[in-house]
Amino acid sequence: MIKSAADMRTELRERMRGGEGTVQIRHVFEQTELKGKCRLFALITLEPNSSIGLHAHESEEEVYYILQGRAKVVDDGEERELKPGDAVLTGDGRSHSIANIGDEALELMAVILTY
Repeated sequence: MIKSAADMRTELRERMRGGEGTVQIRHVFEQTELKGKCRLFALITLEPNSSIGLHAHESEEEVYYILQGRAKVVDDGEERELKPGDAVLTGDGRSHSIANIGDEALELMAVILTY
């Protein structure tokens, strides 16, 4: 399947998971388009001072892969700064949050796999 950017659904979420600002989610592939156990495959954009609040992943795991910008991630209580090329994996009931701490948009790929 080949999918153009114009055919990808984009949604905006305010204060996602109790975070700050607006989060843009571009659904690269919808769950119904994938045969694997994938709940989310998306490009996420957080403008400066925006964040996704702390939330847990039960019976699933989420991968964040940083493409652009600087992020502060809290993963199972550990706080780290991430830059392009860095990644984080959260699952097995653990929780995480992410915030844009830079002056430019933070872009990351987010994938949620279920089990």
